Amino acid sequence: MVKFKRSESLNNLSASLENYLETIMMLKRKKKHVRIGDIANSLNVKSSSVNIAINFLAENELAIHEKYGYVDLTNKGEKIALEIQGKHEILYRFLNNMLFIDSKIADREACEIEHFIGLETVHRLERLCTLLKEYFLVKDEDSVNLRRYLEKYENY
Repeated sequence: MVKFKRSESLNNLSASLENYLETIMMLKRKKKHVRIGDIANSLNVKSSSVNIAINFLAENELAIHEKYGYVDLTNKGEKIALEIQGKHEILYRFLNNMLFIDSKIADREACEIEHFIGLETVHRLERLCTLLKEYFLVKDEDSVNLRRYLEKYENY
């Protein structure tokens, strides 16, 4: 089995805990107040698992939660969640727009990769996408040709 090193980041959290931060931020955008049950439903886990994770995040000053109350992020927790979401968006765009991976698959794989890839790598990937779009994929037919080329070797 391959062992992945953590990316250089604002945090040293597991992928699971990063998902909790990201989920809290996403839910906060949809609704004003976030509860343990909302997080459990969103992640498809038990409330008891959410409680354990939220308590850990609160102990590490990344989340705020009073017993039976709402869950919120601290400034530090919000920064980490924004970093994770930024990575996800860049990775998703690369997979979906440059490699033409189906959107559902690209979303799932971006979520998996975002926890192990460093910020420098993500930013260089973003710059590569910009370079390709501005200088190599200028005409519509350029993208069509790239897609054909990539799909030609799909069943290797």
